[in-house]
Amino acid sequence: QVQLVESGGGQVQAGGSLRLSCAASGRSFSSYVMGWFRQAPGKEREFVAAITRSGGSTDSAASVKGRFTISRDNAKNTAYLQMNSLKPEDTAVYYCAAGQTAWSYSYTVGGYNYWGQGTQVSVSS
Repeated sequence: QVQLVESGGGQVQAGGSLRLSCAASGRSFSSYVMGWFRQAPGKEREFVAAITRSGGSTDSAASVKGRFTISRDNAKNTAYLQMNSLKPEDTAVYYCAAGQTAWSYSYTVGGYNYWGQGTQVSVSS
């Protein structure tokens, strides 16, 4: 089992940047696929980005591609989401997730076994 704690959220103006961190405790962080999701008020939780166990491959949603970068440091048991050129529509609670999927990574909520508590990101225009 793994416990996940997000940090780094906050308020920022459009065009600004934030870096979210997801600290994992428990065993075998490197054995988990990691993902970031977000949920805006009244909307379903949506995929943002994912990274393979080794960190050698990543993918992201079309809405954030070129602006957000997911990474991980297995030695520090931490995953990151660097968010640049933020837009008001990026406002949401951001969640990190760890999965034991057999695939390289998953794009769906159901593909992840463990979730953090979420961190709020608010972008003003």
